[in-house]
Amino acid sequence: MLIFETLLGLLLGATILSVVARRLNIPYPTLLAVGGAVVAFLPGAPRFDLPPELILAVFVAPVLLDAAYDTSLRDLRDNWQAVLSLVVVAVGLTTVAVAFTARLFFPDVPWAAAIALGALLAPPDAVAALAVMRQVNPPYRLRKILEGESLLNDASALLIYTLAVGAVISGSFSVVGALPTFALVVFGSVAVGWLLTWPVTWLIGHIDDAPTSVIVQFVLTFGVWLLAERLGLSPVVTVVVFGLTTARQSGMSARLRVPSFAVWDAVTFVLNVLAFTLIGLQLGPILEALSGAELRRSLVAALVILAVVILVRLVWALSYALSRGRRRSSDTHPAQPSTAPLRAKNGLVIGWSGMRGIVTLATALALPDEFPSRDFIQLTAFVVVLGTLVIQGLTLRPLLTVLRLPQDTTVETELRLARGGALKAALRALEGDDSEAAGRLRLEYQADLGLVRDGGDPHDAPDNVLRQRVVDASRRALAEIRRTGKIGDDAYHLVEEELDWLELSARSASAPA
Repeated sequence: MLIFETLLGLLLGATILSVVARRLNIPYPTLLAVGGAVVAFLPGAPRFDLPPELILAVFVAPVLLDAAYDTSLRDLRDNWQAVLSLVVVAVGLTTVAVAFTARLFFPDVPWAAAIALGALLAPPDAVAALAVMRQVNPPYRLRKILEGESLLNDASALLIYTLAVGAVISGSFSVVGALPTFALVVFGSVAVGWLLTWPVTWLIGHIDDAPTSVIVQFVLTFGVWLLAERLGLSPVVTVVVFGLTTARQSGMSARLRVPSFAVWDAVTFVLNVLAFTLIGLQLGPILEALSGAELRRSLVAALVILAVVILVRLVWALSYALSRGRRRSSDTHPAQPSTAPLRAKNGLVIGWSGMRGIVTLATALALPDEFPSRDFIQLTAFVVVLGTLVIQGLTLRPLLTVLRLPQDTTVETELRLARGGALKAALRALEGDDSEAAGRLRLEYQADLGLVRDGGDPHDAPDNVLRQRVVDASRRALAEIRRTGKIGDDAYHLVEEELDWLELSARSASAPA
């Protein structure tokens, strides 16, 4: 019961901190990590010794699949060069720079161990960065590059990390010999993720019950991750490919999709809240492993490595943005929103959006007990994670404000296009139907189409405003009928659900609840 009570207390405290963070307009992962670190110093602070492989499966798999499901393949294709430069070049440069820096402070550290340290520090966690992005509406392409990077950078870094750890354990390493293994893992993961899509979508498509469908979705998500691990593949690549392809094949009905999305939003938020709180709580056990002069020397090295990690990404992002900007400036063809040229300001924002997270800490904790310099690696991982969350997390929003990036209306423009296309298709479907009901619908759709063409929102039409008003009146009447005992709770909840659907149909998806 003590563990259960502690977990409930942490979840409640973390939820309160996330609300405070939103009120203060700062990324909630930053405040949660700091709060966890403070709790770690309290007497009787809770200790959660979760297996690192369990941490990755529980906290990363659902969040990664949720992000992959929402990712636009069009935007990923349009920005593949920028994304690839961050996933491959930035990760590679960071790995090498960290390895050299670690060897400067501790020459006895084997190269393979130093590379493992660099690899686990290389991938940023996009949750904190995107939490800020949603508050300030930056350029569309900038957001899509960061979202694309967040899907794939863990895969490239973890592949390097796995090879380096294997080299330490085996005592030998060959780049030439590792390349076939690297290629096999990548292509095998892509193939398995793609092949699993078809039976999974078929299974989910034959489930009509919402709770059952949601449970199956989560079981299959963890199952895909575990299967990839058992096959020696990359769970990250497998889950990402699985999520990307499943999103395009899903034939889920609206009755199942609405509750499913609501549950996924809640679960991924809870997992993020617990994950970043767990990051802070690891401080106590890490500090206990080091003491005295060794702790001071390791802490100095960790702070220097923190600076290296930040600078390498920043320099690369700025260099890439400037080079691509000059190349695009000579292009006579107008750029699409998703392929608009990167400027120095955008490069600066991308470079500064390098907060590390749960993947970095979990991989550090996953190192075998006999791994060389394990205590130093774990301390460095914690310093880099907490340092980037605080330094970059707290300054990213002010940076975006100072840079005054242009407001982006790409989503609004495409939303009008999508609504217009859907309304025109609805009107075509009514052609040849002269019934009174079809006439009423035709008039409503024509009015909505006119609003869309004028840049308006069909949900702001007079009919929908009236629907909102009558729904409120109907709810009050329904509550009164139940209060008098004329109807029971079964009838009450069925009509309440009907009114809920009516209210949702009259309210814009972007409107506050």
